[in-house]
Amino acid sequence: MRRHRTGLLIVLAVLAGAIWLERPTASALRAQRTAGTALDPAAFSDGACIALPPLKGDRHVTVFLDAGHGGIDPGAVGTTSAGATVIEAKAALAVELAAATRLENSGFQVVVSRTSDTSVVRLVPADLAGGVLSLTGAHMDVVARDRCANLARARALVGIYFDSAASSSAAGSLTAYDAVRPFAPANQRLAQLLQRDTLAAMNANGWGIPDAGVLPDSGLGSLVPTTETTPFAVGARNYHHLLLLGPPVAGFQDTPSTMPGSVIEPLFLTDPFEASIATSSEGVSAMAEGVASAVEQYFAPASASTQG
Repeated sequence: MRRHRTGLLIVLAVLAGAIWLERPTASALRAQRTAGTALDPAAFSDGACIALPPLKGDRHVTVFLDAGHGGIDPGAVGTTSAGATVIEAKAALAVELAAATRLENSGFQVVVSRTSDTSVVRLVPADLAGGVLSLTGAHMDVVARDRCANLARARALVGIYFDSAASSSAAGSLTAYDAVRPFAPANQRLAQLLQRDTLAAMNANGWGIPDAGVLPDSGLGSLVPTTETTPFAVGARNYHHLLLLGPPVAGFQDTPSTMPGSVIEPLFLTDPFEASIATSSEGVSAMAEGVASAVEQYFAPASASTQG
């Protein structure tokens, strides 16, 4: 159970009143770093699949960070304690860019799935249905993130998403990994570090975010809201993994990620308390600090690394 929430709700409500003004905007964060390089402009949207060079030193290690959703796909939608709307795609992008800057300053090359509120794949008319992503369009946009990570030859993949639920009482931080890949132990270790470090960074502020655990993605995938009976739709329902992390399946996931990875969902946007944190400068900084710390620990020498 979270503690000391009453006073913090007042503070966070004030912070959330300036939802996208008080913290640096995505464009301001981009302006603070050396210009990145588009890895394949023909395949990806403008500003998507961008390699950002190290700013201090060079570890000769590439890390891929994915800000979930984007563009026509907003992801989850929530409301802060002050009544401001929170869009998952925008919240995830802010954390991704802030974490990328911290990792660049630690000597990593960081490849980000997107640098603005866009899709990752270059959408075509067949990817849309009624003004939103079709089932195949949503599929192609996630698969494009794996393709970008593979193209970059990243050594680790971190997906940054947020959670939602039908009830506003659902809360907590959760990190998922795939347990059937050849590098499953590395997936799990990265997930444990992400969960530990991000939760610790947030709760150092006294927020009391519950620990929802580190879980295999087999219980989280294949949530396909469609009544379609096409072979593709059936394949999606039967995949039972997060597409970003899961194994190959011929004709459905032909370009899976080739490196260890995990997805963190640090907060529930449908909980006004946690949504307020997600849109505050303090919250973005804490989540970015946790993600960057976990990546640094993951690549630290075994003798120096603290195991999750």
